[in-house]
Amino acid sequence: MKTPVSPKASRPARLNPLPKLPIFYDLTGKRILVIGGSEGVAWKGELLAAAGGMVRILAENPSPELLALVRSNPERLTLTRRNWRDADLQGVSVAVADIEDRQEAQLFADAARRHGALINVVDQPAFCDFQFGTIVNRAPVIVSISTDGAAPILAQAIRRRIEAVLPFSLGEWAQTAKDFRERLREIVPSKSGRRRFWERFVDAAFTGTTHERERDGTLDDLACQSQDEALERGTLGEVVIVGAGPGDPELLTLKAMRELQAADVIVYDRLVTSGTLELGRREARRIHVGKEGHGASCRQEDINALIVDLALAGQRVVRLKGGDPAIFGRTGEEVAACRDAGVPVRIVPGVTAASAAAASLNGSLTHRDHAQRVQFITAHDRHGNLPESLNIDALADSQATTVVYMGRRTASKLATRLIEHGLPPNTPVAAVSNVSRDDQESVQTTVMDVAQGVSLPEEGPLIIAIGASVSARSEVPLRASRAINPHCAERQFVPTTGRAVSALRDDEEGLKLPLYRGVDVACAEI
Repeated sequence: MKTPVSPKASRPARLNPLPKLPIFYDLTGKRILVIGGSEGVAWKGELLAAAGGMVRILAENPSPELLALVRSNPERLTLTRRNWRDADLQGVSVAVADIEDRQEAQLFADAARRHGALINVVDQPAFCDFQFGTIVNRAPVIVSISTDGAAPILAQAIRRRIEAVLPFSLGEWAQTAKDFRERLREIVPSKSGRRRFWERFVDAAFTGTTHERERDGTLDDLACQSQDEALERGTLGEVVIVGAGPGDPELLTLKAMRELQAADVIVYDRLVTSGTLELGRREARRIHVGKEGHGASCRQEDINALIVDLALAGQRVVRLKGGDPAIFGRTGEEVAACRDAGVPVRIVPGVTAASAAAASLNGSLTHRDHAQRVQFITAHDRHGNLPESLNIDALADSQATTVVYMGRRTASKLATRLIEHGLPPNTPVAAVSNVSRDDQESVQTTVMDVAQGVSLPEEGPLIIAIGASVSARSEVPLRASRAINPHCAERQFVPTTGRAVSALRDDEEGLKLPLYRGVDVACAEI
C-alpha cells in the first residue's frame, strides 16, 4: 500500500554556483582612473565614458587611437602624459590599468584598494576586483557575457548569436516602456493585470513597429486589454499545465519556457529535472508533489486541491509535468478540478518520452514497411499489476509499434502474453531509461528475451518500444577524418560501395579519398 505524502514547498537552489556576480554599476558622474596608452586601454576608456564616467587617463606614450578617442569626447575623457602617482587615486570609484610588470601591478592594486576604488588590471585577474564582459548593447537593454576568463572567443561567439536574435528596435521599445510605467499603474492597478501587460509587451517588442507614436499607441492598447481581462477575472489566478519533456531542458518548447518565466508558483513532479526547474522565474515558489510509481506519493486529490486553492488566491500556477501532460499524466483529472472550481486552465504540450526515446536511438515509431500505427499503453494498474483491461490482440499486431510506459515490473508478463497472442518472438524491443538525460541507458533485444527475463535498465523511468520499426533505422555512413597523423602508415578504408581502397597520406594536401563520378565516397577505416 502506498504511503500518502503531502505536497511540499521546497527551496531548491534557483541557479548553479556563479564564479562572479554580474552587477550593473551606475558610473554617472563618478571619477574613473585609467592607466596606460594601448589600444586596449582606449576601448576600456570609451566603454567607461559611455557608461557615464568621468575618465582621466594617464599614459606616457598614448597610442594614436587613444589620442583620437580623447579628442572625440573631451567632456568625459582627459589625458595626462605621465605615469601614475598614489594621489591620483583619491576620490576615484573605478581604476583600470594596463601594467605588464607584476610588481607594479601589485602596487597599483594595493593603492587603489586603499583609496576604496574597484580595480581591474588588464590580463592579470589576480589583481582584479571585477572583470569586463562582452556586451550586447540595446540600451537601455544591456546584455553582458562572461566566461570568467576561460574562453573570450566563446563569449564573442555568444554575443554574435544574441545580436542576431535581438532586434535593433528593442532598446527603443524598452525606453518607451520605461517612460510608460507610471501611466501603466494608472490604467492597470492590479499586479496580475500588469503581469499580463508585460507578457504582451514582450511579443510587441520583438515583432512591432519602431515608430515612436505607434509604440505609444500600442502600449495604451495593451494596457487597456490587460485591464479589461483583470476586471473580468477579478483576483482569480489561473492554472497552466505544462509538459516539461523527458528531462533534457533543451527539449522544452518555447511556449513552455514562457509559461515558466511568468509563473508565481511551480508545482512539479518527481520526473522534472533540476535543469528544467532552473529555467523558471526566479521569484516563483516551487512545490514538489513527487508522485512515484510504487513508493510514497502525493494523492491526486491533494494535488488537485492545491492547484485550485493557489489559483483561487490569485496565483498564476504552472503545473509542471514530465513528458507530455496528456499522456498518462492525469491531466484530465486536474483540468476537471479546475473547471469545477471556476478556475481558468490551459495546457501546453511537451515532448513525450516515447518520441524522445526513438530519437535518441536514431529510430522512428512508424515506418511505412513495418508500422502504420503507434499505440501507447501503461503496463501497471493502481496495484502495480499488468492491467486486465489491456487489449492484447491489438497489442500483438506486428504492423504496429507498441510503446509501454511504466512497464519495468510487468515487462516479462506482457511479453509472454504478446507471444501467446501471435506476436513473433523475434520482434525487436528497445528499452530506454532516463530518456534524454546524461545517465540514459538503453537495451535492444527481442520480445522472447524480455519474456524470459532479460535484464532491462534498472534505474529511472523506463520506456519500452516493441515493434519492427524499432530496428528499422536509417543508416548513417561513417566518414573518414581529413586530418591524418603524419606518423601513421598507409591506412585501409572501406567506401560505402563496399570495395576496399587504399588511401595514402599526403603531407601537403591531407587524405585523398577516391572519386566516383565526381562524388566523394564516404569511407570507414578498417
